[in-house]
Amino acid sequence: MRCISIRWCCPMKKKVTAKPKVSPPKSSQNKQVKSSSSSNRGTLAKKPVIMALPPRPQPPMKASEDPKLVQVVKDYEQALKALQAQKFDRAKPLLEKVLTAGSKELSDRAAIHLNICNQQLAKTSQKFGNAAEQYDYAVSLMNMGDYVGAREQLEKLLKNDPKLDYAWYGFSVLECLTGHFPEALQHLTEAIRLNPANRFQARNDTDFQNLADDPRFTELLYPEGASA
Repeated sequence: MRCISIRWCCPMKKKVTAKPKVSPPKSSQNKQVKSSSSSNRGTLAKKPVIMALPPRPQPPMKASEDPKLVQVVKDYEQALKALQAQKFDRAKPLLEKVLTAGSKELSDRAAIHLNICNQQLAKTSQKFGNAAEQYDYAVSLMNMGDYVGAREQLEKLLKNDPKLDYAWYGFSVLECLTGHFPEALQHLTEAIRLNPANRFQARNDTDFQNLADDPRFTELLYPEGASA
């Protein structure tokens, strides 16, 4: 038998014609996006506008840098030294210069010290017709609690006339009121020595109540009891 070879014929493939791609119509929305993106790119491409900054405030000058403040501080320090030395006539013009300089901190302090100067200068410029008037003025200062002023007046009285018994008596009262008891006894002893009548006055004087329990005071006022 003959072998019959059978050939299989592959069918030919048909060529598929490619359909032309049809791009969809561009919408107006896409155009807007592109236009906006292009406008944004244009905006970003612009250089940023730099605003000019205001100048920084300069720090205030220190006292060591300002010659006016240096002079004010110097005047104030000299015025304080004059006050401590009780040279009120020298301190007053210096304090007035500090006030007119316009320094807030120093002006407040200078005003207080200037008031003290005026008070002290008024006392020193006080004129009296006689020693009795000056003594009455010292007693009035004592009654107001101005023990410093009263002391100054009594010291001036005794410096001018050490034999004023009532000045020694008033000085004794002042020392007793300010707690200087040994000095009070000394001044009272001198007042009684110059005028024995001061012994009887002191017995009824309530200004000596702080010495009432002191045996030295009792002996001074009642010498007859001590001798007995």
